[in-house]
Amino acid sequence: MASPDPDLSATASGPVRATGRIDALDVARGVALGAMALYHATWDLGFLRLTPENYALSPLGKGAAHGIAGSFLVLVGIGLVLVHGGGIRRQAVVVRFARIGGAALAVTAATYALFPDSYVFFGILHCIAVSSVLALPFLFVPVALVAMGAASIIAAPPLLMAAPAPTGGGLLDAPGLFFLGLGRMVPQTNDYVPLFPWFGLVLLGIGVGRLGLPRLAASGLGCWRATSRPGRMVAAAGRHSLAVYLIHQPVLLAVFSGIVALTGPHPRAGEAEFRALYARTCVGTGGEVGACRVAARCVVGAFRRDGLWAQSQRTFTVAERAQAQALSQGCYEAAEGTAPAP
Repeated sequence: MASPDPDLSATASGPVRATGRIDALDVARGVALGAMALYHATWDLGFLRLTPENYALSPLGKGAAHGIAGSFLVLVGIGLVLVHGGGIRRQAVVVRFARIGGAALAVTAATYALFPDSYVFFGILHCIAVSSVLALPFLFVPVALVAMGAASIIAAPPLLMAAPAPTGGGLLDAPGLFFLGLGRMVPQTNDYVPLFPWFGLVLLGIGVGRLGLPRLAASGLGCWRATSRPGRMVAAAGRHSLAVYLIHQPVLLAVFSGIVALTGPHPRAGEAEFRALYARTCVGTGGEVGACRVAARCVVGAFRRDGLWAQSQRTFTVAERAQAQALSQGCYEAAEGTAPAP
């Protein structure tokens, strides 16, 4: 990806011509890639049961995922200003769309083969490919309109969610419109980055790029070069972000799959999920909330003590089911008198 000449003197609303590179932006992209790889490693460890639970699915993990995706999309907007700020380069648009769109289709095919119930049909690459085309007109309209567009797109989903729900479900909940992100349903998929609100962050990046790149190009940071070995490695990853994105996850899964084949799952893997499911089922069948929570912890311990925990990861035999039900009943009866009020 090209970047502006250090001597650039264009105004914030005028064209930005790309003639060189800005290492600081390559490093920023590389750092975002590193954060993404760390998140995916966390997800993989949980998926393969090498950790007690999948911390990537916790509120903190989901927040981190949104922050990482958002940083990539802002950088996409800045990159569009760098490449096309002086005029749309049609061949570059076609080549970029073909590369990223092709990679997105490959991700869809691979995840459908591995996870047919939660395959990626509109993830980060799909969003980048489509947004990179939709955003082109915003490179040349007044920056104030770019800001208004970004704010409107980011605000649209929560505003629609706050509106009264339509009777019988809305048109925007149709599976064919899931890519928009304006419905009330959240599809089951391992990576979901719909145009609303995420396209708004691409527009935010365009606004930031048009306002800030002329100043950055003329600053010390804009002239900085990554000369240390770590800096060059991070910058190189940022320059080849698509290749890194496509390669890193299969490598991580292969490494962690080898580890779990040797070590087996974490001894406490699945406990938190089991306790939550047990408590919900217990309450749903008339149990008291506090007692159900206490009983859930008791059942896990009882299953481990009596050798049923490993078997709970598969279908119980008739004898095991009777034993499990007896342990569950005993735990709940014991918990009724000791559980604190909810």
